[in-house]
Amino acid sequence: MSASTDSGSAPRLRYGDIVRRQFRKNRLATAALRGVFAIGLLAVFAPVIALNRPYVFATTQGTSFPLLEALLDRTVFDSGIDILFNLIVIASPAFAGIWLGARWILRRRWPHVRRWLSVGSAVAILLLFAWESAHPRRTPYRDLRAEIVESRARGELRFAPMPPIPYAYRETRIEAGHPSPPSARHWLGTDPLGRDVLARILYGTRIALAVGVVAVSALVTIGIVLGTLAGFFGGWVDILISRLLEGVICFPTLFLILTIIGLIEIRSIFHIMAIAGFVGWTGVARLVRGEVLRIRQLEYVQAAIAQGIPRRRIIFGHILPNAIAPVLVAATFAFAGAILIESALAFLGLGDPLAPSWGELLTMGRHERKAWLILPPGFAIFIVVLLFNLVGEGLRDALDPRLRE
Repeated sequence: MSASTDSGSAPRLRYGDIVRRQFRKNRLATAALRGVFAIGLLAVFAPVIALNRPYVFATTQGTSFPLLEALLDRTVFDSGIDILFNLIVIASPAFAGIWLGARWILRRRWPHVRRWLSVGSAVAILLLFAWESAHPRRTPYRDLRAEIVESRARGELRFAPMPPIPYAYRETRIEAGHPSPPSARHWLGTDPLGRDVLARILYGTRIALAVGVVAVSALVTIGIVLGTLAGFFGGWVDILISRLLEGVICFPTLFLILTIIGLIEIRSIFHIMAIAGFVGWTGVARLVRGEVLRIRQLEYVQAAIAQGIPRRRIIFGHILPNAIAPVLVAATFAFAGAILIESALAFLGLGDPLAPSWGELLTMGRHERKAWLILPPGFAIFIVVLLFNLVGEGLRDALDPRLRE
């Protein structure tokens, strides 16, 4: 009697809880995941760390907030990726307040609301980004450093604290054409145009993460759709998709990328994202197709088909939730692969010439033969790719029931 009571009162663990608990046992993967979050925070709050605008500009004439005003200024940030990240910076206090308030008010229902709140936050950011893109804000250029010096000379300056790295990643210096080594002024030196290397590496984190997110989202979407269609319907649909998949795999990835890049006259970072997603979907499609073929033969799926349940409900309600686990592992490894593709294209001179890419710094270092232009971006690429690979390996082990203790 007591045994049955104990078993009946035992908390029921969901599949996600089991995977999370198993993942936490892998200390290396857990540390790598924390490193990924840290890199994400650096990318989001890059303007707070490196920008040629003071946080507050207080004089006897008044007070302004130049750094906050510059976040949505197209004369300071002309890249859509920077504007998107800056919107997250601006909206993060409001979202944090809503998140904490909802968690305190909806205590028991919080696990069910958390997912919808996360989706709503992402949709809100995208809507704000669409509105900002339709109404870009541009202001006349201001040399705030000169204004600070003049205000201090007149005795009007109260305070004007600058970020730890008081340089923008596009800001050139008078000594352009002569890269300078690391110093107290420029911690990692400058490139041939006099731009601060540390600032460009910091903002290059945004490029790397944006390429990874967009490329992985594209290749996962294409792979899931085509793999599900091939595995569930079979027949001529499976034959057609399988031949398409084999045709794409036959082309060497690098030559396929170079061919597509060669057809684009004016390259941008969004072209790199699309290309990385286009060439990487085949692995996900093969995984999904195999899982769908296996799950389709199970009893509960055959029972659902025999009962006449619509195919849409069978696919999205019964098959895909049980076939998605290998895709998560593949997506993690594909994230690192997309970052390598973007860096390689930038290194070959085929990337976005306006983006602060790590590959661009590497090729500058190769031409100039300067260690401070080679080691920092190379180390950044190595660390980011290593962290995502470690997370992928930990997730693969956590999803494997044979390795659970």
